[in-house]
Amino acid sequence: MQYQITHADLTLVLALDRGRSLAKAAELLKVDVSTVFRSIRRLESALGSALFVKSRKGYLPTDTAQALAEQAERAELALEAARIALTSGEQVVSGTVRLTCTEAVLHGLLLPALADFMPAYPALSLELGTSNTFANLSRRDADIALRLTNAPPEHLVGRCLGSTSYVLCGRPELQQALQQGVHNVAWITPDDSMADHPTVVWRNQHHPELIPRYQCSGMSTVAQLVASGMGVAVLADYMVPTLEGVEALSGPLPGCDTQLWLLTRPDCRALRSVQTLFEELTPRLREALQR
Repeated sequence: MQYQITHADLTLVLALDRGRSLAKAAELLKVDVSTVFRSIRRLESALGSALFVKSRKGYLPTDTAQALAEQAERAELALEAARIALTSGEQVVSGTVRLTCTEAVLHGLLLPALADFMPAYPALSLELGTSNTFANLSRRDADIALRLTNAPPEHLVGRCLGSTSYVLCGRPELQQALQQGVHNVAWITPDDSMADHPTVVWRNQHHPELIPRYQCSGMSTVAQLVASGMGVAVLADYMVPTLEGVEALSGPLPGCDTQLWLLTRPDCRALRSVQTLFEELTPRLREALQR
């Protein structure tokens, strides 16, 4: 008969995964070192698979051990959520919500908002993923999407939080060279994987002859190159204040304004965890866009 994993087994694997030594694992479990050693060997024998490899860096987990440790962490979070629910009553917001957005939106808008209110929801967990498409939500790999788009998919529901403009930006010392001609500075742009991005559309319409010196697969990388002084780029206006030494070198560029949407699947909108995130994120992100 196949061995049935117990909660004690998961706790054991998680302790050694975190401690990376028998002594630290024993300390976490409040047992002696020999107990940890015998328990791991017994579990490996029952599973017929090695869980840890001893090296100079300590006990390194195999893929099997990493998978068990991840499940152990989920169980740990579920138990903590249950304890909070018993203490706080029925109104506690708990569970895990998977949220997807682009890296630029994550760093420029989402993280400051989450840091402001998530401490008030200790039983609520988030899985954050970055993607430039709606595919995750459509495949049910995510519950909420925060997207810059003027045409949200019809099969999703949500709300428009406002819009962002795009400006040409870079270090101020590049302004003079830029005024003498767009070809006098190095341009940093998204690569061909983002051919429909408003900054690419604007450049192709207004400067079709321009050849970028640097091309990147994401706007967050574009922004980092601008901050390093490597050239100029068109960025969302909310990104400029987050980049040290970078200034807007133009006003809002025509035809580039893009709406920010907070979206979910119809089957998720009634979930208390999703409703809570919508209500907490909406005012904070609207305010961030208006700054």
